[in-house]
Amino acid sequence: MTLTLFPIRLLVAAVMMLLAWPLALVASLGSAEQEPEQPLALWRRVVDVLLKAIMRTMWFAGGFHRVAVKGRRALPAEAAILTLAPHSSYFDAIPVTMTMSSIVMKAESRDIPIWGTLIKYIRPVFVSRMDQDSRRKTVEVIKRRAQSSGKWPQIMIFPEGTCTNRTCLITFKPGAFIPGVPVQPVVLRYPNKLDTITWTWQGPGALKILWLTLCQFHNQVEIEFLPVYTPSEEEKQDPALYASNVRHVMAEALGVSVTDYTFEDCQLALAEGQLRLPADTCLLEFARLVRGLGLKPEKLERDLDRHAESARMKQGGSLTLPKFAAQLEVPESRALEDLFALFDEKGGGEMDMREYVVALSVVCRPSQTLDTIRLAFKMYGSQEDGSIDEHALSSILKTALGVAELTVTDLFRAIDQEEKGRITFGDFERFAEAYPDFAEEYLYPEQAHSQSCAQTPLTPTPNGFCADFSPENSAAGTEPFRKKLD
Repeated sequence: MTLTLFPIRLLVAAVMMLLAWPLALVASLGSAEQEPEQPLALWRRVVDVLLKAIMRTMWFAGGFHRVAVKGRRALPAEAAILTLAPHSSYFDAIPVTMTMSSIVMKAESRDIPIWGTLIKYIRPVFVSRMDQDSRRKTVEVIKRRAQSSGKWPQIMIFPEGTCTNRTCLITFKPGAFIPGVPVQPVVLRYPNKLDTITWTWQGPGALKILWLTLCQFHNQVEIEFLPVYTPSEEEKQDPALYASNVRHVMAEALGVSVTDYTFEDCQLALAEGQLRLPADTCLLEFARLVRGLGLKPEKLERDLDRHAESARMKQGGSLTLPKFAAQLEVPESRALEDLFALFDEKGGGEMDMREYVVALSVVCRPSQTLDTIRLAFKMYGSQEDGSIDEHALSSILKTALGVAELTVTDLFRAIDQEEKGRITFGDFERFAEAYPDFAEEYLYPEQAHSQSCAQTPLTPTPNGFCADFSPENSAAGTEPFRKKLD
């Protein structure tokens, strides 16, 4: 197929793109922020039909001979936003080209030759990485268009925010649900015997996926439009609840489970750093619980130094739940109790704030190992020279890795070459620079892996970490956390 079918299909796809380009260029002239004319001029309707035909021909040439469509697509006045899931590949652009709906895209996409022109035709909502205020502006644009009573094209949004392998639905981002207007859920299926579609952060790259798919004689895709979901008053006030309920409707239609993990969790687990997390690290549970408190990532990182200074002043003093709530500036709740229980070592209603700060630093900056260790030394170090002993190093690294037990004796002795019984951050930093793979050599990841919380009995662990957080337990947190630990 590489020598016969593949080059023909690639050539036809390129020709179709070139045919579509001048039509999209003419039709996209003018301000992208200007409200579309109602009704559309005849020539614009003709261009729309031609572009849809050209794009359909391109997909047909690529092996998508039949696109099965189930259900009825709602009118823009009925549902201004279409939420699509699962998002697993760039071939998910098929429903976009079939409907010519707007999408949310990176601003850099508009500068791609030919493709950028085609993108501008559908009047997308652009997100800029360079603009710190971009997220707020994007939500405002979505809200304005969604509340225009059908004057703007429908917006197609992939609420997962990244590609997955379609075995479950990860946490939906709230952007599509903030306007509080009805949405139409749309589910995608690729019922092919051989999966050449899936494109995630692990596995075949974009070019290999394209090559394999074009070499497959026939590719199947199903698009199912589910009934319009109208939010309740409670859901309008709580976009996260709205997103969660829509996700459950879509998961039921797909026959898959849901998980409270997000793409950020995968970034955390796969982060490249000197302290790489075990695959079953309990910091994923910690990150999920922090999200459950509604704390924004940017605020969490800003508050790191404030929390660290408070923990340093207490010098390991214990915090009760009310004081922990006051420190985080959140009300007492079941979610906060669950988070508190992670660090309540003996179940006595007290925790060490320093452990929370170390865990939070890892979650906020998963690749910046030394920054986390530096922060920990400031909190655990003595007032005279900032040095720590072996027990303190053990507490720091256990929390940073999210494991219950960890032997650091060999590592401590290797750093403490003068046998003073204490080490400073400078000592640790010099050692880490000289031996960048120190974790693999001294921390015995296979031991840490077997001793991590996911492998221990369901009893309170020495570091207070939860032993139950697999995706199958996506309802975790609905019961008091101490009951899970008992």
